Amino acid sequence: MMGVSSAIVFANMGAAYGTAKSGVGIGSMGVMRPDMVMRSIIPVVMAGVLGIYGLITAVIINGKIHAPTYSAYAGYAHLAAGLTVGLSSLAAGMAIGVVGDAGVRANAQQPKLFVGMILILIFAEALGLYGLIVGLVVASTADSRGKDLCAPWDQ
Repeated sequence: MMGVSSAIVFANMGAAYGTAKSGVGIGSMGVMRPDMVMRSIIPVVMAGVLGIYGLITAVIINGKIHAPTYSAYAGYAHLAAGLTVGLSSLAAGMAIGVVGDAGVRANAQQPKLFVGMILILIFAEALGLYGLIVGLVVASTADSRGKDLCAPWDQ
């Protein structure tokens, strides 16, 4: 359960930070250039996707927990998977927030910066995606790799 909670909590913290920080930049930029507000909403959407990464991982890990046959190996693997996705999404959310805030403000002053801002945001989002991929691989292979690893001594 710690893997489930860490995946969703840390991923949502990253999503919330990215949304808040980018939202402040959008609000500040929108005073001067209200015509560019909808175009500048991209960092907020990208930050929101990070929360979905945590949700997907939490649901998958939760579906693999079966109390009578749940090994310590699987428990630690699921904890590692949850932490991997959650902390990767937290880092990505922080990057998206900082880039989103500065990027939308700069884009309001110089519209040619839009493509560069989007590229940086894509690379920041990729950090969370890498964590999702690794976390899903770890969570999905935990059952098969942990079989009979810690068998009772009396057998």
